[in-house]
Amino acid sequence: MTKTAFFIAAMLGMAAVIVVSNVLVQYPLAGSLGPLALGDLLTWGAFTFPLAFLVTDFANRAFGAAKARQVVLVGFAVAVVLSFVFATPRIALASGLSFLVAQMLDVQLFAHLNRGEKKAAWWQPPAVSSFFGSMVDTALFFTLAFAAFLTPLVGFGDGFATEMATLFGLLAVDAPRWVSWALGDLSIKLLAIPVLLFPYRLLLLSTGLDARPVQAA
Repeated sequence: MTKTAFFIAAMLGMAAVIVVSNVLVQYPLAGSLGPLALGDLLTWGAFTFPLAFLVTDFANRAFGAAKARQVVLVGFAVAVVLSFVFATPRIALASGLSFLVAQMLDVQLFAHLNRGEKKAAWWQPPAVSSFFGSMVDTALFFTLAFAAFLTPLVGFGDGFATEMATLFGLLAVDAPRWVSWALGDLSIKLLAIPVLLFPYRLLLLSTGLDARPVQAA
């Protein structure tokens, strides 16, 4: 496969991740984990969205930061269109902005860790950039989408999301429901980081990128 074909595949991969995640986010998990009702915290979309960081990091390693940003912009465009189709303008704004900021941060951190004479170990750039990107993505999305203090500014308040409830439905601490949703979502993103290092490593080895110089930003 040529370099151009790889780049097109990365853009299509990002678009596919966004489309699938926007569909699966409509389906809560069934069942429970002990006393924890999973459907109250997670949707299936939480398990596919972390793949966006895998696509971004591979594009960064293969083509450099400039091309990786182009891949991110493709995902951003798809995310905005789908969000306006399936969600309220407030959710669309939160989804698009959080995706763009988090993924651009991921690109920058990844590129930074690959610069200089002493390169980081192969797993450090994707792990570190995905960690901080996930934190920013979750914090931005759930705050912009549901926080009551922003409702006078952006409208489309969600009374159910802002209802006070016990954290995770278990702990003796009250918080708006969306805080539990955010923590559940973040936990999946963070658990996905070490798991996705395996396909990332396989991609490097199968494409020969592991032995090639890092692309310039």
